[in-house]
Amino acid sequence: MDRADLQARAWDAAASVPDPEVPCVTVADLGILRSVDIDADGVAVARVTPTYSGCPATLAIELAVETALREAGFETRVERVLSPAWTTNWIGADAREKLREYGIAPPVEASGSIRSLFGETEVACPRCGSTETARVSEFGSTPCKAHYRCEACLEPFDYFKCI
Repeated sequence: MDRADLQARAWDAAASVPDPEVPCVTVADLGILRSVDIDADGVAVARVTPTYSGCPATLAIELAVETALREAGFETRVERVLSPAWTTNWIGADAREKLREYGIAPPVEASGSIRSLFGETEVACPRCGSTETARVSEFGSTPCKAHYRCEACLEPFDYFKCI
């Protein structure tokens, strides 16, 4: 098997790891998995960027990526990449739809928006689509999400905050 095939197989193994806090999406869907390369010694080197510096799931993600690669038959090394910092802009359209279907409102503003930094966003309910929503708490089930309530269907939901 040539290096490109090995690299593709290693990427597929690492990319299949679900996010431990939001299992409807993978680490690749979220853009947390930056790359997987095969080095000169045949070691699969996965590069992972945490969603933020204090994310409690970072170590769990790194260990899960390492395990997936080992189970796929690779010697492995996982490197934490801090620059450039992860941004919600790295969440792809498919992943945003997966979040919505799971009941989490995906981020709606491009990161870096001064308005989004202060929570001044129009968040649509992932269940009914109404933008008549209210933030209940800055923090939801995890620190990267805020807790909202839909004023139209009265359902509570999490909103994946812009970073």
